Order: sequence, then C-alpha cells, then structure tokens
Amino acid sequence: MIILSRPQIGPEEIDAVTEVLESGMLASGARVQAFESAFAKAVGAEHAVAVGSGTAALHLGLMAMGVGPGDEVIVPSFTFAASANSVRMVGADPVFVDIDRDDYTIHAEAIEAAITAATKAVMPVHLYGQMAPMDDISRLAGSAGIDIIEDAAQAHLAESSGRLAGSIGRVGAFSFYPTKNMTTGEGGMITTFDADVAQRARWLRNQGMAERYVHRIVGINERMTEIEAAIGLVQLAKLPEWTKRRREIAEIYRSRLDPVLGLPTERDDAVHVYHQYTLAPRDREQIRTALRDAGIGHDTYYPRATHQQEPYRGAHPSLPVTEEMTERVVSIPVRPDLTDDEIETIVRTLNQAVS
Repeated sequence: MIILSRPQIGPEEIDAVTEVLESGMLASGARVQAFESAFAKAVGAEHAVAVGSGTAALHLGLMAMGVGPGDEVIVPSFTFAASANSVRMVGADPVFVDIDRDDYTIHAEAIEAAITAATKAVMPVHLYGQMAPMDDISRLAGSAGIDIIEDAAQAHLAESSGRLAGSIGRVGAFSFYPTKNMTTGEGGMITTFDADVAQRARWLRNQGMAERYVHRIVGINERMTEIEAAIGLVQLAKLPEWTKRRREIAEIYRSRLDPVLGLPTERDDAVHVYHQYTLAPRDREQIRTALRDAGIGHDTYYPRATHQQEPYRGAHPSLPVTEEMTERVVSIPVRPDLTDDEIETIVRTLNQAVS
C-alpha cells in the first residue's frame, strides 16, 4: 500500500519530546516562545502566536482583528469547513464566492463583486499549497478598506510574488495537524505585523490574562504545549528540505503524467508547496478505481463544498466552478518520503488508466 499522507517523525522529534517530559515543564513556556520566534522569522512576519489548532488560529485571529456580529467575511466555499466555521464562531457571516478553475483559489474579481457595506475582511484560502493571487487581493482590500486574514493552513513556505504565506494579510493562520507539511501533533499559529493584534491574540488564548490572574478581556484556553512546540522546532528546521522534495515529486508528475488527468497548475507569480497534488480528471471514478486496485492511497478534498453543508445551505444559490470541482478532484501521494519506485508505480498506474 502506498499511503497518501503521514507525519514525518524521526528520532529528533522523539528526543525533543523526551527532553520536555523529563524537564517536568509541559505547559506553555520557553519552547513555545522559541517556536513562535523561529516561525515568525521563517515566514517573514513580525509576530507569531502559537495556539491549539489551525481552527483556533482562524477563530482567535478574527477576534483579535475585531471581527464580530454584523460583519461579513468573504470566503471560498471550496475548502475545509473550518474557514467558514471560524467566521460563524465570532458571530459574523461568511459570504461565499467561487474559485478560479486553474488554481482553486479566490481571485480579486469574485471578491470585488461580493463586497458590501458590511464587509469587514476577506479570507483567501491558500489551497493545496498554492497561495491565492495576493497582489491583486491586497490592492483590492486596500482600496475597499477591508482586512485580509490568510488561511495558510496548507501553505507553509508557499510564496506569492516573492512574499511568504502568512506575511501579507493583517493576520495569517497556520495549522500543524499531522497531515500538514509540518506538524506539532495538533496546533496552529497566528502571524501578524500588527502588535496590537498579536497582544490581543495572546490574551485570548490564555483566558484573557495579561499576567497571572489579571484578566483584561474574556478569553479561552487555546495555548500550545511545550511538547507540541518542541516537535515544531524540529519540524520547522526540516521543512525547507521537505518542501524541496515535494516540489521535485510534483515536477516528475507534471513532466510524466498524461495531461488528460487534469494536472494542477502553478501560477508564474507563485511557489506551490504541494500540500496536496490534486488532479481534476473528467472521469474521477475511473481514476479512483485504478488507484484502489493498485493499492495507492488517494482522497477527495473536498467532496462537498461548504455552502452545501447543513449549517450553510441557502447561503449561496450556486457556485458553478466550486460545485464542478467537488465532482472531479482527487489527490494522490506527494509526501516527501515517497520512494522512486512508489512514484514510478503511481505514474504508471495513472497513465495506464487513461491510455
């Protein structure tokens, strides 16, 4: 069986966790602070705030930006539901827009058409490892006076016009779930250049405390543990090499797979980090059957769009590209530990399926 994805865990991560356990300091402490500093530097942000999950990064990021009841946030529907859920969790309304057929992200034209007097922010999702076209989105957001919160859960070290994911919007939000390009087991990170947003996010993740038992605002417990941060520090050091390998595998696929499979595109202004290598064949079931028979892991991200989910039905009448892609996309392995033999098997299986 060729597994679709799995966390890349080595002896360095195990040693780092053992060191934390032996120290007796398990709650948020010096390692979390070190991880925050290293991550901010890695993505080119001024501040980083470690939290309990990628969803928490979106949720607390929106709260720290001041998004709340009566506000609207423009989001894609072709993404994991956490994007829209985080908007609803702060009492705001997600306004769904369609995606671009070539890169699966939202573009400025669709955003502009959705802006109303209630629009507070836009949440571009850097899906599958490729950033949305942030130059155009930034210009539009600036002229419209709305904030940007980047959902960078799948885009660690991705670039748009030379700038890294999480360094362009007022807030960036990352996930460290086990299947992401780097992991801490669970966990997330808020990045920002806004010192006030960073401070508010730190209070929000820690029951609103500015100092021990001094509560400035109402908050919750979304702190990252020392164990998670220790893993994160090791993983972050390995991330550039893993990213290079993902891109190498993607280039092999691009050069050798039959284009009829609907290969992903990489925009000229972008550096895709291939969290997923996603095909869009006309006959997905044919491809799934071939992969299944060959023992090759695969999955669909996402088989149902967010606006089609029960909590959001009726939120948008139709998003034609989004709805088409839920019927077509299928992701194949691109994890950095794939062997050359496994890559050869994947290429041969897919090409034979459409020959």
